[in-house]
Amino acid sequence: MKHIIAVADWANDHLSNQEFLTAIEGFAKDPKNVRVSFVPSTPSTLHTAFLLKQLIYTQSRLGRPDETIFFHNTDPRMQQDRDIELAQGAPFVIAHLKNGVYVCGPNAGMVLSLLKPDIEELFSYEGVSTGSQFRSRDTLSRIVAHMADYMEQELELTEIHLHTIPDMEHDRWFVGHIDNFGNIKTTLTADVLKGTYELGETFTVTIGKTTKKVRYVAHMFAGHPGELVMFPGSSGHVEDPYLEISVWRHFDKGDHHTGAHEFEYPRPGDEVRFSKAKS
Repeated sequence: MKHIIAVADWANDHLSNQEFLTAIEGFAKDPKNVRVSFVPSTPSTLHTAFLLKQLIYTQSRLGRPDETIFFHNTDPRMQQDRDIELAQGAPFVIAHLKNGVYVCGPNAGMVLSLLKPDIEELFSYEGVSTGSQFRSRDTLSRIVAHMADYMEQELELTEIHLHTIPDMEHDRWFVGHIDNFGNIKTTLTADVLKGTYELGETFTVTIGKTTKKVRYVAHMFAGHPGELVMFPGSSGHVEDPYLEISVWRHFDKGDHHTGAHEFEYPRPGDEVRFSKAKS
C-alpha cells in the first residue's frame, strides 16, 4: 500500500487526524499496511499549494514518488457567498503528475496552481462534493484508500482540462509558508531578481501594511546578526529556490525577533511586493 501524505487545514487537530486514519483503515485492503503522515496547512489554498509543491519536489528528489499519494483538503468554500446547500465543496479531482505521483483533493482556489506545470493528466470524480462538513472522513477517505491500494484504474474518472486550475500570475508573489523559526518563505524565486538587484543591495519589501528595508544576501548567515535580509532559502528547486525573509538572531542573547515579527506576523497567502527603485 502506498504511503499517504495528507496536507490539510484540519491536520493540526488530533481528533480529525484519527478519524481520517480510522476511515482509511476501514477501506484499506489490509489496515495493518496503512501509513498516513499529516502536514497541517492554514485555510489559505495558496499555503496548501506551497506545501504540496515542496513536499512533492522533495519526494521526487529524495523519496519514493511511485509509492506515495498526496491527499490535500483545504476548501474554505470561497466559491459561494451565501448559504451552501448540503455543505457543497469544491470538485474532487485527481492529478497525475509527470513524475508519476498522484495528487487528489478538492480543486479549491489556488491549491493546484503551483503544481499546474507538473500535471500530466487531470481527472474529476463525481458525486462526492456534498453531504458532509468533514468530507475527508465521510466521503473522500474511500477514494484515497483505493488509490493507495493501487486501484486508481478501477475508479470511474472523467478526464478534464487543466484550465479548471487557475494560473499563478507571473508578476505577483505571496507568502507561501512561515516556518517555526519565523522565516517567511515566499513564492518569489531567485531568478526573478536577476538584472534588478545584486547581492548586497538594499531595497524595500511590503507585506500587508508593513514596509521594511531588506538587504539581498546569498544566505541568511551572510548578513549581520539582527539585520533583516532576503535570501535564497531551503525550499523550491535547488537551482532556483524560493526567496525567504528573516533575521539572523543569536537567540541566546535575548532578542528573538524574526522575519515574521518584523512584518507583524503575516499569513500565508499575503501578497509580497518589492520596490523596483533601489533604496
